[in-house]
Amino acid sequence: MKTWMRRTGVGLGLAGILAAGMPHAWAQPMGLPSMGAVSSSELSPAVERTLGQAIMEQGRQDPTYIGDLDINQYLTALGRKLAAHAPQALAQDITVFAVRDPSINAFALPGGYIGVHSGLVVGAQSESELAGVLAHEIGHVMQRHIARGIAQQSQGTGIMVASLVGALLAALAGQGDLAMGVATFGQAAAIDRQLGFSRGAEQEADRAGLQMMRQAGFDPQGMLAMFRRLMNASRLNEGTGGGYASTHPLSIQRLSDIENRIEGQPAAAVTPDPEFWFVRARLALIQARSHADRQRLKQTLRSEARDLSGVRQAAAYYGLASLGKAEGDLASARAQLAQAQSVQAAAPQLDMLAIQLAGAQGAAAAVDVSAAAWKRWPDSQGVADERARALQKAGQDAAAADFLQAATRQWPETPEFQKLLATSLERLGREVEAHEAMASYFEQTGALPTAVEHLQQARTLSKDFYAQSRLDTRIRALRERLDNQRALLEPFKK
Repeated sequence: MKTWMRRTGVGLGLAGILAAGMPHAWAQPMGLPSMGAVSSSELSPAVERTLGQAIMEQGRQDPTYIGDLDINQYLTALGRKLAAHAPQALAQDITVFAVRDPSINAFALPGGYIGVHSGLVVGAQSESELAGVLAHEIGHVMQRHIARGIAQQSQGTGIMVASLVGALLAALAGQGDLAMGVATFGQAAAIDRQLGFSRGAEQEADRAGLQMMRQAGFDPQGMLAMFRRLMNASRLNEGTGGGYASTHPLSIQRLSDIENRIEGQPAAAVTPDPEFWFVRARLALIQARSHADRQRLKQTLRSEARDLSGVRQAAAYYGLASLGKAEGDLASARAQLAQAQSVQAAAPQLDMLAIQLAGAQGAAAAVDVSAAAWKRWPDSQGVADERARALQKAGQDAAAADFLQAATRQWPETPEFQKLLATSLERLGREVEAHEAMASYFEQTGALPTAVEHLQQARTLSKDFYAQSRLDTRIRALRERLDNQRALLEPFKK
């Protein structure tokens, strides 16, 4: 396999960004006008998206970023379900991703990206509680609080924006280090304590979030329950810093406002998605890094499997099966999976685990199990991922390439399928197409200079006039995008 994964620059990564204060940095300065028309001095949606893509390109390299397709598909679908009922149109599509961190936190980045700590999902006692926090974050995105805060900084000292934009411009030229700009940005935010969300901004996000929850079919009580839990946790940890309450100040006034808006409303007719409990179990396992953590999780799951019923019991058995597989106890994993399947007839996560366990018996068995699973779950990215990997492990790269080409059409916003496709194409000797697939992967993840490099390599390898013409067109289009991004960002460089 050739250097498909070459990158430009060295990334600080999402953990470093968060440690540098990113959730604080992308906040609304105190006193910012609320609920008004968007000011002409605010960042345009195009600039905001460019900044968000740049941060995400670096963040995806960090080991705390959870690139699990199943988890992020669920979270993004939940976010977009809420956003579809926003009281105002959103300038950006919502994309939600998970970060491995046991603290209960969430944060919004420019461009409609929302990060969710694994601890938030694991700590939620219902899907409505998780939806309450996501709806609040979407409220900030809807009100363009992030864009307003950045614009106000650029009109003041501009240290944060100048550092980030300067580094980004260097990265777009294929040189420099975006991470240095991000670190400088975070350091400036740590010094400037006025960059917290204002009370007015927080209440706006609460109110918009409640409306989204109610109309999307979630229980608004979930927001109240989660915020009460967060407020109690912040009191217990007072003085330690961090956590959701430090970036989104909770107050009696805010909680009273939520209570008043919920009071007298008819009870919500909630139909929770059973996948919430399986995703929650998956994140609990990902979050449990040490042997002691896994032992505590095992005890919790055993208690839930014994004391609960329905989908929650099935999710507990699923968690135990996943733990068994991780520890190499395949017999236990299969027994626990069978228990989960006896309680919950079907769930894509159960079939994903079944494919993995079948792979331990042989590549052919995994292919057969994945074929049946794909028929049951044709809209699951997680099942599609397992199906493609099963075909590749069985040496069926021609079938894998056909399957993955269909997957890239079905999910054009999911770059991971392009990378898997490149692997099978390269094994088949279709190097030009492999480079094209990797170019698409890097284009979708925001690494445009690297995407251009792959297209140029494909252009050099190709002997077909029509293919060369197609590649020339793509190279020109990407270079125009690079030029446009530079033009968008240049006015914000100090």
